[in-house]
This record gives sequence, C-alpha cells and structure tokens, in this order.
Amino acid sequence: MRTQARRPEWQKAIAKERIDILFNLAKKEIKKHPDRAKRYVELARKIGLRYNVRLGKAKRDFCRNCFTLLLPGLTSQTRLEKGKMVIKCLKCQKKYRYLYK
Repeated sequence: MRTQARRPEWQKAIAKERIDILFNLAKKEIKKHPDRAKRYVELARKIGLRYNVRLGKAKRDFCRNCFTLLLPGLTSQTRLEKGKMVIKCLKCQKKYRYLYK
C-alpha cells in the first residue's frame, strides 16, 4: 500500500493567499473583461485542487459548471424560496440551492 505525501503547511498557506488574490482580481475585472475573470476563477480552482486547499465561502462565488464569477444582478440571479436561497447563473442557467434560516 502506498502512502500519499502531504504538502507542507507553508505551501498550503501560499496557495490560500494566491486563491484569495485571484478571486479579488476576478471581482475587479468582471465588468470590463469577463473572460479574464473566468480564467482567474479557473486558476484559483486548479490551485485549490492541486494543493488540497478548500475554497471555503468562495465556493459559492462562482458557477461550478462554467466557472463564471457569480455577482448578483450582473452574472447571477438570486431568489428566496421557502427557506432556500436559489442562485441562478445567467451564462449557463445552472441553479444552486442553499438553505438559510
């Protein structure tokens, strides 16, 4: 049986910083350059997968189908339905449902 090598904590910390930087850049660029913002989100997700870093709340900030950054009114539509928040991506029409109290 083969054991999997773990990444050092300093590499994970750097990966988290880079993911935050990429999401901030994507939020700045979404209006003028939506393709560039989409690429930033793809890169952030790849870094998270490679270094086994969770995206946390940022996971809700992009469409996992088309990697578009979800900003209410610009690239997404948000509705409240019976204890659920429904976020719809306006690019690919995918819906995400989250519970709220």
